[in-house]
Amino acid sequence: MTAHARPLADWLAAASDAELLHLFAERRVRADVGWHDFFDAAETLLDPASLTKVLPTLTGPEAAALLRAAAGEDAGEERAALTALALLRPDGTPPAPVIAALSGRTAPPETTTTSAPTAPADLAAHAAERAFTTVSILADLLLVARDSPFALLAGGGVSAGEKRQLSESGLPIDVIDALLAIAVDARLAVIDERRLRTSTAAEDWLRSSAPDRWSVLATAFRDALPRGVRSTDGGWISPADWPQAHPWDPSWPERSRALLQAATLLGVIAEGGAEPVWSIPLRRGQSADATELARLLPAEVDKIFLQNDLTAIAPGPLAPPLDVRLRTMAARESAAQASSYRFTTESIARAFGAGESAESILDFLAEISLTGIPQPLSYLVAQTAQRHGLVRVSTDDETGRTRIESTDPHLIEAMAIDQGLRPLALTKHVDSLTTRVGRDTVYWALTDARYPATLVGSDGAALIRERHPAAPTGTAVTPQPDLLPLIQRLRSQQGPDADAAWLDRELEAAVRARAVLRVTVGMPDGSTRELLLEATGLGGGRLRGRDRAADVERTLPVSSIRAASVVAS
Repeated sequence: MTAHARPLADWLAAASDAELLHLFAERRVRADVGWHDFFDAAETLLDPASLTKVLPTLTGPEAAALLRAAAGEDAGEERAALTALALLRPDGTPPAPVIAALSGRTAPPETTTTSAPTAPADLAAHAAERAFTTVSILADLLLVARDSPFALLAGGGVSAGEKRQLSESGLPIDVIDALLAIAVDARLAVIDERRLRTSTAAEDWLRSSAPDRWSVLATAFRDALPRGVRSTDGGWISPADWPQAHPWDPSWPERSRALLQAATLLGVIAEGGAEPVWSIPLRRGQSADATELARLLPAEVDKIFLQNDLTAIAPGPLAPPLDVRLRTMAARESAAQASSYRFTTESIARAFGAGESAESILDFLAEISLTGIPQPLSYLVAQTAQRHGLVRVSTDDETGRTRIESTDPHLIEAMAIDQGLRPLALTKHVDSLTTRVGRDTVYWALTDARYPATLVGSDGAALIRERHPAAPTGTAVTPQPDLLPLIQRLRSQQGPDADAAWLDRELEAAVRARAVLRVTVGMPDGSTRELLLEATGLGGGRLRGRDRAADVERTLPVSSIRAASVVAS
């Protein structure tokens, strides 16, 4: 291995910082790797374990080119990319360890060069319908996750319990994992300690029109595609070639199926692999244009019918800003194009907790209602408003304990004996209750127990709290290791004595292997002499070994050795 590593070590030492950053990032080098110099780096990069990790990342054309190079042919257009990965030398030939690692690997099938056929009108209509359904369901999932983040399994999928609850809400569980993966790619959701939370970007997305929502999702999907399916212009290759994009990656068949499923759900691929016209700009690496898609989507409405049974009916897809606000005060019961919503005491109380008032709720409903506000709904809002704020949760400035107060003594008594509130360890204090548990925790516990609780500050004003605040959008990006300190450390070991350092490394390896060396020794008169030595020891600047020809032990100053190479046994 040492002899093969020397050329690569020389290349690494001569490479720019940008080239080294690219190489180390692609080869997944840790920032804290214990390399001392470029010789260590070269040996590790040519180690069979390291090569086994990098070969599955190669694209189909790169894999075929590497096999050609190993057979003595030209690597062609992929030569630069393979050299940048340290799989080819600058002269286009692979090092022996790379050739050995290719043993048993077969050439990938040839890929097509043509794009998918344009989808006819009927297939385009079906693709548009799927895209609309996907956008709508994903919005529902994000609204659920905003109120209660999803618990995730070790593999990243949503837990079975969460899926069961979502299924009871009418959401299709077979595509939930695929849709949430799309949301993560679009940075609308982030994974935080095995829980999936909505991001700040989701708030704006939820209030956008369906075409704008689709544009965000489709663009993010395109930009997150693995490089094997990306085209040189920033788009993607023919979907028919996606299954062969990374031929040496055993996990790729499943990954490619997931990508094709996501593309189909987003309507960028129609049935049979055809291409809708709105996918063409994305496939070419251009900005998304949802104009043609929008023509096939159902028109959004901005009015609803309010009914005496405390329900609301939207005669079509309700405009997203209206839908999002309406769902803070009513639970949606059906997710069809003609959606229905139901008002309850709990849903109105939730709106009050989010900062709405009786006046703002009634004004909003009057503005969007085609049928006025039915008397039962007005009565429900007024009745809930009377109860809202009966229980006030604050922090006692003197003791630091959480205080629960109410003008209704019956509520204080009920909370004091409520078995569901026992974990709060409530203690009676005059006409109130106190606890050491934090104010926010107490507030949410009372809200879950359906008490009309309100958070209040030290000035007595009501406070608005989000139970699960949106995560910063930037946290969706996995931080990359800082490799510059590693590069600086390796460069600090460079110097004019690189040849001497390399010779020491070769001699140490030979001693460990008890190898036979052909040593060229410089003599005092300026001549050189070759010896065959079985290396036995190295120390104090001297090499010890048995001279094969004279059958005697010799000790040679390392400074006198001009060259050394291992003799094949």
